[in-house]
Amino acid sequence: MDNILWSIYHNVLIPNLPPHKVLDITSTQAKELIKYYNVYFIRWISKWDIAKSDFWYIIKDEKEDLALYNSNNRRKIRKALKTYDIKLVSKDVISKQGYDVYINAFKRYKTFLKPTSQQAFIDSIMHSECEFWGVFFHDKLIAYAQNIIQDNSCNYSVIKLHPDYLKHYPAYGLFYRMNIYYLNEKNLLYVNDGAKSLSHDTNIQNFLIDKFRFRKAYCKLDIVYRKDIEILVYLLYPFKRFIFDSHNKILKKLEVLLKHEEIRRSCD
Repeated sequence: MDNILWSIYHNVLIPNLPPHKVLDITSTQAKELIKYYNVYFIRWISKWDIAKSDFWYIIKDEKEDLALYNSNNRRKIRKALKTYDIKLVSKDVISKQGYDVYINAFKRYKTFLKPTSQQAFIDSIMHSECEFWGVFFHDKLIAYAQNIIQDNSCNYSVIKLHPDYLKHYPAYGLFYRMNIYYLNEKNLLYVNDGAKSLSHDTNIQNFLIDKFRFRKAYCKLDIVYRKDIEILVYLLYPFKRFIFDSHNKILKKLEVLLKHEEIRRSCD
């Protein structure tokens, strides 16, 4: 629609746009897209970097500068740069060596989501138009990043770290190198680590805020549901706290749906 590409993620339709490129779409157009793709709902951002909301992206829009960090952070960054070889790599490298990193990183997640198969992983990498970074320890890939470059911004869309190689702070070295490249050398408007996570626990966003001077860029979340999903949300929303407190894997999917609705209502 209007030359905008879309992605389907867990049967949710999301525009392939960086968050600062807000989408002007009517409810009627959204319903047409939902019908065409038969997804649960469509979500998009209509306001960007506003004063406050319950939805946000984690961004860094200042130049990277080692001198701005405390001595402990500087020590960890320097340790990582000394220990690991951190560089841009081809998709072939990630497709051949990345699955071991991916599957071991996934084991640490508290989520109802399932890891992808090795073949699906390889296919997704080889069909990707992203930029890839690799972190190597004695020529062994122990971490990687998959980045989307759009409209003078960079989304750190996938970051995977092998848990057996965290001793010398590979995340510190990887983010520092990428920040230098995209913010200082490429002079992009900002880099971001994605939106507020609703499907699984993540510490990476707090890590980036605390250690690398990222910040929350608040925005307005808009959602239009497929009719049956809209009815389901209407019926279940009064009981959302019972669902949020449940540890049942089936109810976890409903929890994600109702968290979307909770944010949507708070943004209105």
